[in-house]
Amino acid sequence: MERTYRIHIASEMTGVSEGLIRAWERRYGVLKPRRTPSGYRAYTQGDIEVLKRLKKLTEEGVSIAEAVRLLPQIKKEAKDHLEAQESPRIAPAAEQYGRWRQEVLVAAERLDQQVIERVLDEAMASLPPVAFFDDVLMPLQREVGERWHAGQMTIAEEHLVTQAARQRVLTLLHQAPKRARAHVVCACFPHEDHELGLMGVALRFRHAGWRVTFLGARTPAEHLARVARMLSPELIALSSVGEPDEAAFRKTLQQIMTELPAGSKVVVGGASGLQHHEAVVALGAQSVASAEEWEKLLA
Repeated sequence: MERTYRIHIASEMTGVSEGLIRAWERRYGVLKPRRTPSGYRAYTQGDIEVLKRLKKLTEEGVSIAEAVRLLPQIKKEAKDHLEAQESPRIAPAAEQYGRWRQEVLVAAERLDQQVIERVLDEAMASLPPVAFFDDVLMPLQREVGERWHAGQMTIAEEHLVTQAARQRVLTLLHQAPKRARAHVVCACFPHEDHELGLMGVALRFRHAGWRVTFLGARTPAEHLARVARMLSPELIALSSVGEPDEAAFRKTLQQIMTELPAGSKVVVGGASGLQHHEAVVALGAQSVASAEEWEKLLA
């Protein structure tokens, strides 16, 4: 059976608000989503692709009424795109990863969101999901961060790249297999806003056959503890990126560990987790610093 998504997920995957999706359906009949037994709208991957293309056209100044006239062509393009994704992939040469990243950075300097999204879509369609994250998105995000800290990139440019990357990882997460060999809860430290790395960890777990509960950025310790008590996961994966002060990091992790049920297995990733490795180990958790270490953990 073809995979479908509820309207709030379709909205997150496409960047089109739920209200606008409903308005386009009601006024222009752009989509006719299926209905679940409970009466909820259910969108196919083809519907998602159509919404993405309509969004791009309207952002380029095309009115939705004009875009609707192009629906046959849009739906054909969406179908062709999905069929191309399902075709056997020929792995691109390693140099291509660098070219993709450079194209995104140049497009960011021009504030060209359309090109950023097109290049990332091309890379995503060319690579397995985890390779796309490891070899394209993470090196790209590191370079974006370095340029921002050096004053070579504005917040607007950084946001364009980060939001485009986040949206695509979200899409890959929803498309990932959902087997249930084991269960992991993924959460950021209570004051941590950066969740893209944690999303990549969740993607890695999903493709390794784990059930994933993703709590995301700024998860309070007591809320994480409540989830852990209710779900009894085999593993809790935490992310801390922006806490350079060891005392503050240790205090936060200690609070989290104290709140969690006894015997909870905890791993900590992110730049701060690596920087404060000794504090992580001293408090009874495990520090994970690389894709290779995540793979060992999954095995």
